[in-house]
Amino acid sequence: MAFLIVAVFLGTYAVMENRGELAEALRELHGPAVIASFIAGVLYIWCTMMSWRAVLTDFGSPLPLKAAVRLFGLSQIGKYIPGGIWNFLAAAEMGADHEIPRRRSVGAMAVSVLVSLMTGLALGAVAFVLSPADALQRWEWLLIATPLLMLMLLPPVMNRLIGVVLQVTRRPRLQQPLTVPGLGRAIVWAVLAWLVAGAHVSFLAVNLGMSSSLRTWALGTAAYALAWVAGFLVVISPAGVGVREAVLGASLAGAGMSTGQVLALVLLSRFLLTLTDFAFAAAGLASGRSRHPN
Repeated sequence: MAFLIVAVFLGTYAVMENRGELAEALRELHGPAVIASFIAGVLYIWCTMMSWRAVLTDFGSPLPLKAAVRLFGLSQIGKYIPGGIWNFLAAAEMGADHEIPRRRSVGAMAVSVLVSLMTGLALGAVAFVLSPADALQRWEWLLIATPLLMLMLLPPVMNRLIGVVLQVTRRPRLQQPLTVPGLGRAIVWAVLAWLVAGAHVSFLAVNLGMSSSLRTWALGTAAYALAWVAGFLVVISPAGVGVREAVLGASLAGAGMSTGQVLALVLLSRFLLTLTDFAFAAAGLASGRSRHPN
């Protein structure tokens, strides 16, 4: 809670300090760019859901698409509660309604998060090369970690990692290991998720002054992936509030936008993706009601 208060205070201070530039940047935004960014955000959440669904299927519990939207959409609201475990617990409880063992639900969510983390870190390393921000370029040596991250995504290595984690935490072993095709599908969906998240960022960035190019999209993808990983790792921050914005802003600093424009982008990105999360939750509730009419 103390961290959240500090993050909100610093964010408010940054907004007030640059309120003139921020107001001007918000006036520069056009409806089509915001709509395109929102649609990319929807696709980003969808691809993330499909990555999780691929893992769950590989573990032996395939879910119909409507059930997947309900379970994933509603459980992800738990990430807005500090602690970093509530979405796992929610997925386990709701998964039981679909005859998915709780252990398998938690395992599938954990593996899908690991896949997102590994692919996000690998793509995020690109930000150290593409970003003009000196603060990031001093960490270019972290690119060395990229091959190691790719190695950790191989099924034998991933299965071993999961086994070690379960042993250390004294949890029962998973009933079956990940397969190459199953993990491969999860990785492909995760990479697609980061690419459309990059489009979500770049639509706004181009509207605010960055050039419309492949480099802008690549920087947006790497910067958002890096920001998400940082926000996830700070578990006391609900949904990475404050951390994600700080890292995303640092990655984009000096890339053709003023401080006010960068602030406008990170704040609007947070708003649009939060709106998307709750839209998925609403869709999940609606699908539940359609299965149980009065």
